[in-house]
Amino acid sequence: MTEPQWLSRDEQLAWRSFLTGSELLSIALDRELREQHGIGMPEYEILVRLSEHEDHTMRMALLATDTTMSRSRLTHCVARMEKRGLLRRVPIAEDGRGVNCVMTEAGWDLLRSCAPDHVESVRHHLVDLLDADEMATLGRIFDKVTTHLRNQGMTQMHDKVTTHLRTEETP
Repeated sequence: MTEPQWLSRDEQLAWRSFLTGSELLSIALDRELREQHGIGMPEYEILVRLSEHEDHTMRMALLATDTTMSRSRLTHCVARMEKRGLLRRVPIAEDGRGVNCVMTEAGWDLLRSCAPDHVESVRHHLVDLLDADEMATLGRIFDKVTTHLRNQGMTQMHDKVTTHLRTEETP
């Protein structure tokens, strides 16, 4: 077995800064959305993705991929949002197994009320801390990471790991 190529001191510091900073940023953005609007980042992200598609509609499988949620997690999240009247699921007539997720008017109204506050939070906690070059670099870095991981099949792997963990927990 070959010896791993350990991280240098600077790489280790950068890696730990990324882990801590990204987790704290996610927590702050989620907390602020919940306090101000009663939804968290996963729900907000679903509404945003739907808002970007024609008729505010997406196939559930595509929505899971776009939001990087497992299909199971997305299904539970959408079910909670359906109970609140923010979304509805509609079977796809020409495909016996497919289901579309559709944002309702109430979902659209909630997204429109959340978006200004959320953008201000993103600016306050990230964008305004960086200069234009740093923001551009950040974008390029995460485009590379996203492309690499999607090419590695991370979306499908996430679903398989989640399913495996659930079956391991079942007595």
